[in-house]
Amino acid sequence: MAGAEEDFDEASFFQSLTTRSPFPAQPAKAANKQATAKKPQKADALIDEPAELTLDLPAVAAATDTPPEDNAPAAEVPLYHGHRDRVRKRFDKIGGEAFEDYELLEIALFGVIPRGDTKDTAKRLLKRFGTFAEVVGAPKHLLQEVEGIGPNAATDIKVLAAVAQRIARGAVIQREALTSWNLILEYLRTAMAFDAVEKFRVLYLNKKNLLIADEVQQEGIVDHTPAYPSKVVNRAYNLGATAIVLVHNHPSGDPEPSRADIDLTKAIIAAAKNHNIVVHDHIIIGRNGHASLRGQGYI
Repeated sequence: MAGAEEDFDEASFFQSLTTRSPFPAQPAKAANKQATAKKPQKADALIDEPAELTLDLPAVAAATDTPPEDNAPAAEVPLYHGHRDRVRKRFDKIGGEAFEDYELLEIALFGVIPRGDTKDTAKRLLKRFGTFAEVVGAPKHLLQEVEGIGPNAATDIKVLAAVAQRIARGAVIQREALTSWNLILEYLRTAMAFDAVEKFRVLYLNKKNLLIADEVQQEGIVDHTPAYPSKVVNRAYNLGATAIVLVHNHPSGDPEPSRADIDLTKAIIAAAKNHNIVVHDHIIIGRNGHASLRGQGYI
């Protein structure tokens, strides 16, 4: 019996060695918990890795923020840079009388054309029309044919003409006409010499020969304008005028009177005489000067 027990025990011992693991078994749930607990640690490690990648920003800036070389070319300055200020200072110093036509027109265009070089535009205008006075006296639609002049610029140039006329008119209004004859001629030239069509104008004077009214009565075509003696005389009577000066322009530029001009003058003189109104003169204005019918012996 004792020998049998030893054999049994030996057999059980070897059987236990072959069936049991040398490591203690753990429950499945515990193993799963450990696995899930380790996975977030691995993910956290992946998220934290970019934080370790840092840039040395001051070093980058220092590498790129290098001063320019001494021989680097300077930025180009436009030729017209500061030109307007120089022209204005020159005008202040020497006045407009010393300016050439293109220079005076150039500085006048500063307000018309707010940006860019106006010198070339001024020269193109003068090439097209001739003189400063002819530029400001030109019709708006012809001004716009010049490169650099649009509708707004053309209007502003016509404003210059209106200002010039207003100044010239202010010099003669309510002044004794016969003693201010040169001023009147200058005003008439400013107002009419460069018109594109004929206009018939009458200056009305009181008994002291003061200019009391200046009116354009008729506007015609390029070589003719109608005028009516009765209308001229009736207007003078209504204004209380005792004398008149007849004026019209010749857009062709030649101020010499035509046969029709002479006949019209004589007809108005005859109509005015019936109302004790004196016709002092009939002036014809042209680009090249003026003609006086009294001076030529027709009055």
